Amino acid sequence: MLQRIFFFLILIALTAGTWFVSQQYPHPMLDSAINTLIALTILYLVFKLVLDKVVADKLDDPKLRYSFRKAVSFAYVIVLFIAVITIWIPNPEALFVAYGLMAAGIAVALSDLFKNLAGGVIIFFTKPFSVGDRIEISGEFGDIIDVDIMYTTLMEIREWVDGDQATGRLNIVPNGLILTSVVNNYTKDNEFIWDEIMIPITYNSDWKAASNLMLDTVKKETETIIQKSNKEYSHLLEKYYLRKKPAEPGVFMKLTDNWIQLAVRYMTPARERRTLHNQLSKILLTKFEKSKKIKIASATYEIVGLPQIRLKK
Repeated sequence: MLQRIFFFLILIALTAGTWFVSQQYPHPMLDSAINTLIALTILYLVFKLVLDKVVADKLDDPKLRYSFRKAVSFAYVIVLFIAVITIWIPNPEALFVAYGLMAAGIAVALSDLFKNLAGGVIIFFTKPFSVGDRIEISGEFGDIIDVDIMYTTLMEIREWVDGDQATGRLNIVPNGLILTSVVNNYTKDNEFIWDEIMIPITYNSDWKAASNLMLDTVKKETETIIQKSNKEYSHLLEKYYLRKKPAEPGVFMKLTDNWIQLAVRYMTPARERRTLHNQLSKILLTKFEKSKKIKIASATYEIVGLPQIRLKK
């Protein structure tokens, strides 16, 4: 706050100094410079000191406070840009020409910058994702920790770390990618995703008992998650055209040349996928080990005997 007040005082001093110079050496450009500094000082006072600090600090919700400050910052840049153009180009016809020439210049010479700016505007108004969402865009996976007018910052997941967990790196993604890339949002309007655990069993195992054991175990362990996911899915049905699908777990079978593959499918919070996968895997493995009717298959070979070898002189 002290830094902003200090910068505000500098703006006042610059405005006063420019006004004093214009009184000694009158010139139209000095008048425009004074008006620009006055506009900058007033806008800085309103947006940066009053709205961004005084009003935003009174908001208790961190996410709401962050979104409000981003909106104020965005509005500050737009209003300041319009004010500066209006001061230096007072003729309306010339103003429209200037806008056209400037847009053409940006489109040709600064195409990437223009794309990022346009992408930031689209993100701000259409909200394909927001801070806190987990997304994948152009092959980059992560949790959004900041959305700026030009770039979106992700806390990276995956890469060399398995199970959708953070690597610790920050990915700075240009907002222009939203114009040409597909965005996969893991948590928009719904915090839950599907996951599977696949376990191979031998053909001489009791596959019915194994299937029932997997289904009953996962249902019991994810009972609370099922209730929450059903509640969120009901909100999705109100917003999107979707077929109503149950969130209860299911077991699916696949016959292979070597074993029977059982896959149990269940709902999990997007950010807890690895933790829940690990927890369920331990429980299922423990129960399978206790069962005499079920044997987990493996691609390894077990040698149970060797033919008798006789040496003849």
